[in-house]
Amino acid sequence: MFWNFVKIFLISMVPLIELRGAIPVSQIWGMPIIPSYIVCIVGNMLPVPFIYLFAAKFLEWGKDKKVIGKFCSWCLKKGHRAGKKLSAKAGEKGAFIALMLFVGIPIPGTGAWTGTLAASFLGFGLKKSAIAVMIGVLLAGIIMMSASALGVALL
Repeated sequence: MFWNFVKIFLISMVPLIELRGAIPVSQIWGMPIIPSYIVCIVGNMLPVPFIYLFAAKFLEWGKDKKVIGKFCSWCLKKGHRAGKKLSAKAGEKGAFIALMLFVGIPIPGTGAWTGTLAASFLGFGLKKSAIAVMIGVLLAGIIMMSASALGVALL
């Protein structure tokens, strides 16, 4: 059982999969739901400070590199444009709630990795970013935990 917890911890750290994939895997493996939820939350949140501190810097560094330059430039341009647009429409408090819901609604591409990068483009501080992302991850975890428990019960 210990190694299954290690596996779901690692799965929850993977971009795009995150806890949205790790929680259903834990239920397919017959693991207890609450400990699985907690392990997936911790695994999903562990990369957040590193993403906040280094992802935007990596994109800035890579924007003039031969192989990755176009992708990095595209990400920077799109991120800054979306951040300005959201800040103008929603204001600071609205942007916090929007970020929290963006991370919390478990659809592909809207997890902690993307939300943290968006927070850095919005100019949120690390603490504010981490809080918004954490609330979103908790919400996504509850949704996935409920859906997984329901799915297992229907089997």
